[in-house]
Amino acid sequence: MTREKELRRYEKMAKYVIQAKRGAPPGGAYSQGWRAGDFVFVSGTGPIDPVHGGLVGDSIEQQAEQTIDNIVAILEADGASLRDVVKVHVHLSDTSLFARYNAVYARRFSPPYPARTTVGSDLGHTPGMLIEIDCVAYSVKKTGPRPVPGAKKKTKKKASRRNK
Repeated sequence: MTREKELRRYEKMAKYVIQAKRGAPPGGAYSQGWRAGDFVFVSGTGPIDPVHGGLVGDSIEQQAEQTIDNIVAILEADGASLRDVVKVHVHLSDTSLFARYNAVYARRFSPPYPARTTVGSDLGHTPGMLIEIDCVAYSVKKTGPRPVPGAKKKTKKKASRRNK
């Protein structure tokens, strides 16, 4: 592929915000997710109830379930799923919760599992929050052919009937 074709392909790449009504609303100046070409980027989300906006659950298991539910809602809002996720970043308020959180994660995600980083973080911005997850998915958007800017539409000429 020539450099020029590569640049044209890059310029055609779709880039837009994803908003899911079934996902937790943003708690700050950020979007729930973005699609850039075939990649879907889901912002860090926690165990927030999408309807009431409050924290869900006291245990790491309950909070991990709700957090993954929120991620699923954002992915599905743009036609992706957990099976499309290739990278996950997990923040735990206490790394001693890892084994319990990992049991939920292993049940919700399917092999081959995404690449993952799990770290201990201060999640004090939301008192009682034990987990926050963000991820990247690779999901080819199934759309019709895109018009090429500047190209003229091809029209079929009507066949004329000639009297013989």
